[in-house]
Amino acid sequence: MKVAICGAGITGLALAHRLATLDVEVVVLERAAGPREQGYMIDFFGPGFDAVEEMGLLPRIEAVAYRVDEASLLDDHGRRRAAIDYVQFAKSLRGRLCSIMRPDLERVLRTDLPSTVDVRFGAGVADVEDLGDRVRITSVDGAVVEADLLVGADGIHSTVRRLVFGEEKQFLNYLGFHTAAFVFEDEEIRARVGERFCLTDTVGAQMGFYGLRDGKLAAFAVHRATDPDLPDDARAALRATYGSLGWAVPEALDLCPPSDEVYYDQVAQIEMPSWSRGRVVLAGDSCYAVSLLAGQGASLGIAGAFVLAERLTRTPSIETAFAEYEKLVRPVVTEKQQVARRGARWFLPANRLLLQARRAFLRVARFPGLERALAAAVTGKSTALVTNLRHGTEIRSR
Repeated sequence: MKVAICGAGITGLALAHRLATLDVEVVVLERAAGPREQGYMIDFFGPGFDAVEEMGLLPRIEAVAYRVDEASLLDDHGRRRAAIDYVQFAKSLRGRLCSIMRPDLERVLRTDLPSTVDVRFGAGVADVEDLGDRVRITSVDGAVVEADLLVGADGIHSTVRRLVFGEEKQFLNYLGFHTAAFVFEDEEIRARVGERFCLTDTVGAQMGFYGLRDGKLAAFAVHRATDPDLPDDARAALRATYGSLGWAVPEALDLCPPSDEVYYDQVAQIEMPSWSRGRVVLAGDSCYAVSLLAGQGASLGIAGAFVLAERLTRTPSIETAFAEYEKLVRPVVTEKQQVARRGARWFLPANRLLLQARRAFLRVARFPGLERALAAAVTGKSTALVTNLRHGTEIRSR
């Protein structure tokens, strides 16, 4: 079997890794000229954590992860108003949590790929033809790849989804936020942040900082926006939107890199009636983005890739594999999307009353025994997707 994967992000790389380990021929087509360096810190847990452990990658991921003691909500003067204790949060997840930069997670997946995987950067997909017994993919430079099937793992603004399933507006559910991330350097702010994730305790717009091991800082920003359209100049938009915030935000904005080094996007979910059509199937954010409000996009992308690889190599037909993959993963995704939508007003309060209510909840949640309630509110139901798959069929490890 030969599988073409569009997208060399987290989902695409995880799928390529698992398929190649299971002796499948894989070619990865990525429109970017090279690996992306922009991205933000994520809390990595859940079914994706189980999947990378099964794939033998967990030690490498933990080696580049960061220690975070707490998420601190700070006022304009840097005073701590409320916090989430990450140590207790990790305990509620049985220690199966790590904080990692998205580019670092991609790097682990990419550098550990079996040598048989053909990764082609600068190979954006221009056309897809389903020929019945195979699929033909034409890239923007005219190169043609034929494979038994194509997986669109090219993110929330998927080209494969547009070419095969239809325009984005049919499937995208905008949640009313814009988000951004960038990396900058400031010794004083780095010292103040320490081993915390520091967030402004503000209404309507919020910026936060993680300290990185090279002395730099990762900035994360999110704000409410009725218009889903993205600005032409991300750096200017950040300065205009967040310039009135206090604490370390003005200094960080002064050090914000040029727009082409800033990650900026809308916060949205993708909801589709079917994830496959003929010999084309979607994975990760391209078909089931849960949004940063759910906090498990990378985890679900990896877990979905793992399940898809297992089904493709263990079922008698591609159609059956696609159906079983969707049957296993869709209920998990649907629940996480619902958690995100329910928690949107608490993620970034729209008024001071909700802001104060969030502070009160976080303070109460620090009492012994109540941290599980906080973890449940943040993560949703416990998911044993990979474990359940293991019990249902033998899984071959590397």
